[in-house]
This record gives sequence, structure tokens and C-alpha cells, in this order.
Amino acid sequence: MTTPLLGLIVPPAAGAVPVDGPLLYGDRIRFTAKGLGLGEISTRGYLDVIDSVVEKAVALKQEGVSAVSLMGTSLSFFRGAAFNRQLEVEMARATGLPCTTMSNAIVGALRHLNVRRVAVATAYIDEVNVHLRKYLEQSDFEPLALEGLSISDVQAVGEVPTQVLVDLCVKVFEAQPGADGILISCGGLVTLDAVREVEAQLGVPVVSSSPAGFWDLVGSAGLDARSPGQGRLFA
Repeated sequence: MTTPLLGLIVPPAAGAVPVDGPLLYGDRIRFTAKGLGLGEISTRGYLDVIDSVVEKAVALKQEGVSAVSLMGTSLSFFRGAAFNRQLEVEMARATGLPCTTMSNAIVGALRHLNVRRVAVATAYIDEVNVHLRKYLEQSDFEPLALEGLSISDVQAVGEVPTQVLVDLCVKVFEAQPGADGILISCGGLVTLDAVREVEAQLGVPVVSSSPAGFWDLVGSAGLDARSPGQGRLFA
């Protein structure tokens, strides 16, 4: 039996597969990626690359993938929920494949875990946090406390220590009581350890962009998205 191959469109130019994919799915599923060359995590940066998303999806189809995801949360939510849907439709139309985005992934994962009132920790500058709050509200969530690390450097997000993420999650969760769960937003953050730690410490589900992106893509391809021991979303 051949191993499924799934396609990722990622913000960094190098087009490397994010570490979470192999950590979650081992050799059960293979991933291949195309990079967009995002210059900075900001509206200006997104506008420079957003028009090349569909052509990257077509290039992935030519590599033989069976489903495609745009693995950039803010890249898909910065123009709102309707634009995210339109992007998904255009990718699917151009490739004839199941296509999704990381913004779909966080929404699908929060709903799967019955989280509606959400505490939000991000990597972003304030301008991007405003777009995220609006996208969550358009998607019928109630974002309570929302705070970012003010990072716009594409490489720097991958170097944020686990403890910094854990501390920010605890801070936003405790800032405004009543959250059903926590969202960590930014696909460049490395979060699997933080997710497990925060779930254990606070006793609520945690959805994070990159793991949720893989969960959503694998599910979109009709495959089993579970990965025991990797947090509530994967149970």
C-alpha cells in the first residue's frame, strides 16, 4: 500500500515541512511543501504573497498530493472569513483536490473540542491580532483575552521557547475568567510540548495553529487524524 502524500503551502521561502507533521504522523503519512517567501508577518507581507497561493497548490498537485492546505493562519484570516472561504474554493477549483487552510483548521478544531469562549495567545503584532479577533467573531467564537508576542520576523517565531508560550497561555486564560479553552495562533510557533503542558496545568483544551493544521489536512484527505499522546485534539 502506498503511503499518502499531502501538500502544504508554507510561509517561509525554503518550503520546509513543519516539524509537527512527522512528529504527529511518523511514517504513516508523507508531506511535501511549497514556500511562499513571506517577508514579514504583517498585512504588507501577506499582500506580497497571497496571489501566488493557487499556483503553489497546482504545483503540489503535480507532485501527486491527494489534498492541500495553506499552512499560514494569518495569511488566510487577514481579510476575514469570506476571503478565507474564497481562497479555499479557488484552490479546490484549480486542483480538483480537497483543499483547506490553517484558519479553517483552528475553527474546526475549536468546534471539535466544544470551545466557544476562547482565550487567545499569538505570536503577532497588534495589527494582526485585530484581524484574528474579527475572524474569530465572524466564525461565532467569543475571544476573551487576546495577547501577542509582537513578532513580525518569519524566522523568529520558530525560536520562541516552550516556557514563553506556556506563560502566555496561562496569562490570557487567567486574565478573563470563563474561557472554554485556549487558542495559540501562528503556524510558525513550535507548540506540541506547550499544548500538552498547558492542558495538564489548566485542565482545558488547547488548539494550536500548526498541529491543528495537520489534523485538519489529514482529516480533509479522508485519513485518520488521531495521534495518541499529543493533546486532546488528537485523542
